[in-house]
Formats: sequence, C-alpha cells, structure tokens
Amino acid sequence: MSTPLVVLTVATAIASAAVGGVFFAFSAFVMSALRRLPAAQGIAAMQSINITAVRPPLMLAMLGTTLGCVALVVAAVVGRSPWLAAGAAVYLVGALGVTIAYNVPRNNELAALDPAGEAEAARWPAWMSEWTAGNHVRTVAGVVAAALLLRAVM
Repeated sequence: MSTPLVVLTVATAIASAAVGGVFFAFSAFVMSALRRLPAAQGIAAMQSINITAVRPPLMLAMLGTTLGCVALVVAAVVGRSPWLAAGAAVYLVGALGVTIAYNVPRNNELAALDPAGEAEAARWPAWMSEWTAGNHVRTVAGVVAAALLLRAVM
C-alpha cells in the first residue's frame, strides 16, 4: 500500500471512529438525559440539538469521512483490498446510510412537533427509542469501519 493511501486510510479510520464517538455519546448518555426531562423540555432540547448538529464541525467530519470512504472504495477495487472495501462500505452504509434513511426522517418528524402538545408528549418515548436504535447502529458502524480500515493498513 502506498504512503498516500496509508495516510488516507488512517485519517479516514480516525474520522470514522470520531463520528462513531459522537454517536456513542448520544447512545450512552445524551438520550438518557433527555429521557429524564419532561417531554416538552426533552423535545425542545432535541430540536435544538438537531439544528446545531447540521453545522460544522459534525457535518465536515461526516462528509469528509464519506469522501474518504468513497476514495477508499475506488482504491479497494483497483488494489483488490477486501479490508479497505469492507471498512469503507460499513461506514457508508451503517453510519451515513442509516443517518440519511433512518435518523434524519425521525429528526424531520421531531422538527415539526410542538413541544407543548399532548400528542407530541405521548409520541416522545417511542420516538426516542426508535431514534436511539438507529443511533446504536451508527455507533457500531463508525467503530467497526475504523477497525476494518486500520486492519487494511496492517
């Protein structure tokens, strides 16, 4: 493996682990903290978090890692490296894909809710469980992708 490819792979692995770490924080304690709040406060807090999350640096980390993974998929095909392909694919499908297909639609649903509404308060516990389940997948994907990418350079 060439030096530039090693550097790209290690940088992408570190970024994947960092993104997985952000997701881990939500799974490990942020969602639990929000669950302890009254529904109106939890909904309002998560709405605020979702607004803040779509700004740098998280978007740069997620999209930069995505670009690195796309480049690594190309390198994996050219160099016939299954570890590179696996690591990049796990991130692209498990972290990015789940974010787009599963968590973002739930974030959009939450954005439309009135935090003070009765129906919203009733929906909040199920919404949290659904969102957190997808987030667990993203967490594992970020960490597993990092491990596979680091294996590729060994």
